[in-house]
Amino acid sequence: MNLLIIRLIIFAVLFFAGLKLYRMYREWKLDREELLESDETRREGGQMVRCSWCKVHVPESDALREQGEWFCSSAHRDRYLQEQKPEEKE
Repeated sequence: MNLLIIRLIIFAVLFFAGLKLYRMYREWKLDREELLESDETRREGGQMVRCSWCKVHVPESDALREQGEWFCSSAHRDRYLQEQKPEEKE
């Protein structure tokens, strides 16, 4: 009878240890999937480009392009182009 109780205790410990390992694996797998999904959404923003006026990086989809240069806003584009015109006249 004592041997039967010991076997039941060992079986119960192994069962709960296996259950704990399974739950840890499932949690790790879900965390990994969330990480991969967040990487995909981060890539959807597109390539980052640098504003020629203020040197700030913005997503290419939000940036403006004029004469081969990238700008974060129309105000920076206008100011940059105004400064370039006097240099070209000299």
